[in-house]
Formats: sequence, C-alpha cells, structure tokens
Amino acid sequence: MRTVLMVAEKPSLAQSIAKILSRGNMSSRKGLNGACSVHEYTGSFIGQSAHFKMTSVCGHVMTLDFIGKYNSWDKVDPAELFSKAPTEKKEANPKLTMVKFLQVEGRGCDCIVLWLDCDKEGENICFEVLDAVLPVMNKPRGTERTIYRAKFSSITDTDICNAMNHLGEPNRNEALSVDARQELDLRIGCAFTRFQTKYFQGKYGNLDSSLISFGPCQTPTLGFCVERHDKIQSFKPETYWVLQAKVNPEKESSLTLDWDRVRVFDREVAQMFLNLTKMAKEAKVESVSKKEKVKQRPLALNTVEMLRVASAALGMGPQHAMQIAERLYTQGYISYPRTETTHYPENFDLKGCLRQQANNPYWAETVKSLLSEGINRPRKGHDAGDHPPITPMRAATEAELGGDGWRLYEYITRHFIATVSADCKYLQTTISFSIGPERFTCVGKVVTSPGFTEIMPWHSIPLEESLPHCEKGDLFPIGEIKLLEKQTSPPDYLTEAELITLMEKHGIGTDASIPVHINNICQRNYVTVESGRRLKPTNLGIVLVHGYYKIDAELVLPTIRSAVEKQLNLIALGKANYHQVLEHTLDIFKRKFHYFVDSIAGMDELMEVSFSPLAATGKPLSRCGKCHRFMKYIQAKPSRLHCSHCDDTYSLPQNGTIKLYKELRCPLDDFELVLWSSGSRGKSYPLCPYCYNHPPFRDMKKGMGCNECTHPTCQHSLSMLGIGQCVECENGVLVLDPTSGPKWKMACNKCNVIVHFFENAHKVRVSAETCDLCEAALVDVDFNKAKSPLPGDETQHSGCVFCDPVFQDLVELKHAAMRHPMHRGGQGKRQGRGRGKGRRPGGRLNPKKPKDKMAALAAYFV
Repeated sequence: MRTVLMVAEKPSLAQSIAKILSRGNMSSRKGLNGACSVHEYTGSFIGQSAHFKMTSVCGHVMTLDFIGKYNSWDKVDPAELFSKAPTEKKEANPKLTMVKFLQVEGRGCDCIVLWLDCDKEGENICFEVLDAVLPVMNKPRGTERTIYRAKFSSITDTDICNAMNHLGEPNRNEALSVDARQELDLRIGCAFTRFQTKYFQGKYGNLDSSLISFGPCQTPTLGFCVERHDKIQSFKPETYWVLQAKVNPEKESSLTLDWDRVRVFDREVAQMFLNLTKMAKEAKVESVSKKEKVKQRPLALNTVEMLRVASAALGMGPQHAMQIAERLYTQGYISYPRTETTHYPENFDLKGCLRQQANNPYWAETVKSLLSEGINRPRKGHDAGDHPPITPMRAATEAELGGDGWRLYEYITRHFIATVSADCKYLQTTISFSIGPERFTCVGKVVTSPGFTEIMPWHSIPLEESLPHCEKGDLFPIGEIKLLEKQTSPPDYLTEAELITLMEKHGIGTDASIPVHINNICQRNYVTVESGRRLKPTNLGIVLVHGYYKIDAELVLPTIRSAVEKQLNLIALGKANYHQVLEHTLDIFKRKFHYFVDSIAGMDELMEVSFSPLAATGKPLSRCGKCHRFMKYIQAKPSRLHCSHCDDTYSLPQNGTIKLYKELRCPLDDFELVLWSSGSRGKSYPLCPYCYNHPPFRDMKKGMGCNECTHPTCQHSLSMLGIGQCVECENGVLVLDPTSGPKWKMACNKCNVIVHFFENAHKVRVSAETCDLCEAALVDVDFNKAKSPLPGDETQHSGCVFCDPVFQDLVELKHAAMRHPMHRGGQGKRQGRGRGKGRRPGGRLNPKKPKDKMAALAAYFV
C-alpha cells in the first residue's frame, strides 16, 4: 500500500478537504508542532490502494532575510543591501518548527499531493513544502511520478473530488515570480528604509513614527493619497451662475427645469440671459421624447470590486474584509476570494449555486422566481485565467456567521443573484422647453421592469416627480426664473475604494497585496482614516512624497513599479528570466538609491519646515552622565532621550511611560536612572539610558534594563533584586519591583508574568540567603501592624516566596496587561510553584455597523 502525503495551506482547510475525500471516515491527531493536525484514512490513489495523511502548513513555511551582520542597521551601509548582502530562506515562524513537522510526516511517504491555494503565493508555498519533504520521502522507482498539484476554487464536494481526479503539477515559474518579488521588496525596501529612518530620526524630535519606511508598492500607494491632498490644497474656488426655471403645468404643481447651458462663469452674461428669459410669459414645449433604457446587471464579482464595496458601502477596511473573506472561504461558504476574473466559465453550475439560496428568508422569493422562470446568463466579463468569480457556495444564516462575516457574505450572495437576474428596464421621458431664446429640459424615469434591482435595491432607479402629459407646441405658465450663484468645490480626500481603483488601474500590487499596502501606509502614520473611510495624509506622509518628487519622481510615481509587475508576470508565464529581471531591477534601484543619498538635503529642507529639530523638542527629564546637564525626553515615537550639549540620542523602551527614578544614578556611568512602566496592571523597571544603549557587560544585549543587568553590587541590578526562575518561561528571572509598594509585585524580566504578593506590606527586601528546596532568594517582609497576615502580633517574616507555608496564600500569579516589544514568551508550561489565575483572552474592537446597510450601499453606488 502506498502512503500519500497531502498538504493544504491552513489547518481548517486540511480538515475540510480530508472530510470530503474520506467521506468522514478518518482519524485525526495533533502534529508535533501543536498547530497542525494530521487526518488519516485509506482509499484509492491512481488505481492503487493508498494510506492518506492530510495535513497543512500555516501560510508560508519560509521567509527571506539577510544573513548575519546584514540584519544590523549599525554595522552595514544600506547600499550594500542591493548586491553584496547575501540572503537566505529562514523559517517564517520558528516556534511552529514547520520544516521538522513536515519531515516527520513526510518520512517514508511515496507521493505528495499539494492542496495549497491556487495563486502565485500558493505555488511558491508548494515548493517550500517540497524542499522540506522531498529529502525524506521514498525515492521514486524509475520514472514514476511522485509530485501532484490539486487545482480547486471552492471547498465543495464537487470541486474537491474533481481536483483529486485531475491532478496536475506545481508551476515553478509562478513560484519564481514570487521569489523575485520577495527579494526585490526586501532589498529595495530595507535599503531606503534604513537610510531615511536613521537620517531623519536623529535630526527631528516630533516625527511621530518609529520607522520611516519605503516600499516599492507602498510608496506609490501613498503617492496617490498625497496627489489628491495637493489638488485640494491648490484648489481655488470659482464663482459661477445657473439659470433656474420653474413652470406650472397645473395650478398647484410646479416642474423644475434644467438649463441646457448648465452654467456660465460671467455674471454680466448670466444677467443678460436672465433678462431675455424674463421677457417671455410662457414656456413652450419644443419636443417630447420617450426611450426605453436599460441598467445592466453587474459583472460577476472579483476581489478588487469586493474590497471596494466592503470599504465604501460596508465600512470595512480592505485588510479586514480580506481576512473575513478568507475565513468564509476556508469554512466553505464562498469560493476562493482572490481572483481577477469577472467571467463565469461555460460549465459553471450557476443553477446549483442558486438552489443553495432558495430557503434564505431574505431572498428566497427572488431565487425561486429565477429558478422557475429561468436564469439569465451572466454578462461576459474579463477572464484572467485564474479562478472563477467570488460566489456563495452554500447557504448560511446571520446566526452562523455573525457581524461582519454575515454582512460580507450577504453582499456576495446578493451580487451573485443579481448577475443571473434580468437587467433593470425603465422608460425615460425627456421634455425640451424654450423660454425666450433659451432652452431648458426636464427628464423623468419610470421603471418598467426592476430586474436585478429587486435583490440590490441600492441600485434601483430613484423615484422622481412625475412629468405632465404634453405634446410639442404646448404652452405652460412660468412660475419663476432666477439666477443662482454657486461656487466650484474641491475634490474630497481619496476613499479606500477610489485608492483600490487607482492601484488596480496602474498595476500597483496584486489583488492579494493591495489591502496590505493600504494597511501599511495607515500603520506607518503616513495617512489617517477619516469618516467615510477617506485617507488623509499626515505631515510626514506629505513631506516624504514631496521629497521623493523633488529628488526622483519615479520613486513615488506608479510607472516604474507597474513596469516591474509586468516583468514579474512574464517570469510567471515563463517568458522572462528570473535572474535577469532581478539583476536589471536591482541595478536601476541601486542607482536611484545612490542619487537619493546624494540629494537627501532636498528632502531635509522640506522636513525642516514641518518638524522641530531634536534639540528644540521634548521636556527636561534626567541628567546626562557626561556633561551633567538635563537631557530632554522626546515622547513622539520612537520615544528617546536627547542631550543637546553632547548631541547624543539614547533610545528607550517603547509603549509605556517614562519618568525619573528617584534621582538615583548608575554607578557605572553616572547617568540618572529612569523608570519605564506599562501601567498599574503591567510591568515596570528602572534603566540607565547609557547602559540600555551601550551594554556594559559581555552577557548583556542592547535594550536591557536594570532588571537584566548583571552588575554584582548595584542595588538596582538583577544580582540584588532577582528572586528566582520564572514559573513559565525558561530563561526569565522574577525580579522584585521596588517601586510597586504597597501593592508589591515581582515580574519576569523576559516574559509577561507578574507575581503579586504581600499587599499592604511596609517593606519588601530580597535577602542574600537562598531557599534550601528551590534555591530562590529569600524575601524579608515587614507588615503593617494593623494589616499583618502573620500569626500572633508578628509583623516581620523571612522566607521563600514559593516554598514558605506562611507566604503560600499571599502569592498570586498574573500576566502583564501590556507587553513591551522585547517581552516574549509566557507560552510554555508552568515549571514552578505559585498560584495561577490563567490568561485573560485578548479582545479586538469591532468596526461599527452602519445603521442602515441598504442606505450605505446606495450611497456608494449613486
């Protein structure tokens, strides 16, 4: 019996596929990494009996990075990153030990079937899996084929079984195009980012960004937003005049007419037209025309249109919408959500998908009517040759999906039903009037067949005032004629939906990466998301784009990236050489980088106008150990201390508050200590600004506070305040927080564990003696007489926090409410004594739902 290993992209996907192929007759177990399960069953594979093992990865197995010293910002000239710096593939998430897991499961297997997502990224992951598994698989006999690729677009019985019966091969060219994009983005992005971050952060104090990043796609994306901002700023309103006329077809009704000239920009000319029309007493009907018009049903839904609607009408950011769509896909509710295609293949089972929706109360009547009367063939759209359009694959309820999941699913379903519905038909009546020498018009629409607008009411023809029955030559009395003075208005800031359209038009990013690039410019503080999901550039975003324009416009214009994307697509099609494209593109950007470095003064001139020099920023906080003058604390990210006299800057731990620590000084360098705190429920520890940036001992790394300092006699060091090994992580030490009284606590100097103890104690000190049982340092505690938990009238006790029976009920394990970026861990099993309360689950704010979904959709499509 042959053993067949099958690998999907996500654990939930693997389970769904295995359930379909095994018809539910499978056994499941957890893999060695704890994140991926293995589903086993027996069946037939290419005419032979086989034992199947279905498992998954968790996205990319590997990631591209620089080797060794080239990851250090301080040791390497960024220019070296274009060619000299070697790269290597590393595990994307070392904690998952994915390579080892795949090798354990792949050992002894005869064949492998790759069920990765069917796009370029999926093809790339195919080869990451093969690199891990092929060395441990059984060697093929002769020319026997062992590698198979499954192509599918939805998690349905039909699609999965069909994919299993028509296995192909992974596409090496598509995988190479992803490798090329990864390497280009890494080398170009890191070189520009490192240079401009180091250059500007050392000069300006109120740059509210810890990283001034550059990205070959991210920067043109920002460029679109700033271009719109510039148009708004440079806009000069112009006054214009409109002639408005009203006629009275009946005594108590009036009809407003539109002027055929629309508007004029000269006041005197407008007044002349007003005088001429006022001389007429009646409006004469010059013509009446009636035309049957059609509003076409929508094209089938692709990714870009789904993201546009999600942002503009449902109020969801593109990345959030994409995450929801991926979840709906892996759960089998919709087809693959990453597609450029808006055309259904001829053999697509449209009726089958429609029948699935026949019992949903929101659209059951429409669906049943379509099934009985016959569906309309969807309009011919664009066939990109990737996946069918986004389609609902099975019925769902609001209770099943909840919140945003239901709202997106509902839109996808309504859109699909609309594509097989009839077009909306209406009768348009146009009446042309003459008032003196001037012509006026009014238009009325009457729906004759609503068609698809029944299921998408926000697309419906708006109700208008009914037009009077009239014929050519009829005369109507004039109600009023007046001149309206108006002003031209500036464009508004770009919405996410408009930005997505521009990115698609100019070839910036792919349907999968567009949400990531938009999210990046928001996270980097280059734009803020205003009401209506409009993107308003910040000062930093504006200055960066203007700086790029000043030095080299191609860094921000979409043209060069669009050309690169075309080259990458040629690699995917096998029409361009991977190495030549890489070498040519890197050579172009290397030249641009050197010119950018030489011309940085041009951008710096713009920075000087918008941001304050470091010396003029911040508030005095702690004394410098060199000149003994006060250094200034700069709170803008990244927060830091700056000594204007020595012209030195010292980085600090982020995401917390910094204050002076009792005016105490470091015995090594005489710098005043500061205290970092993440809040009352979090951690805090003192640090020396100089030692934090320049580790004094060989075993210390940059970015360590006093709670990790190995100074043997300093009263703030780990040596004096350390109590014992952390109860959760392997390398951490629990250190007394001497500032925490009267709610005393000790905290791990590596992970987020906090131990609360001896509340209301007067003093807590770490003793030089250690516990005989666990070797933890003993603790001397002085309690207040009125609140002492000790037996009798005792107020003092010395003992081990973990072993002493007197202390046992006074110790409580918790976890920090906030984590500093350097704090990792806290995921292992508890290894020591102590009472654990457990970890509280984290929460995330949900975006607010619009009060009226249909109104929101209508507002978008109008």
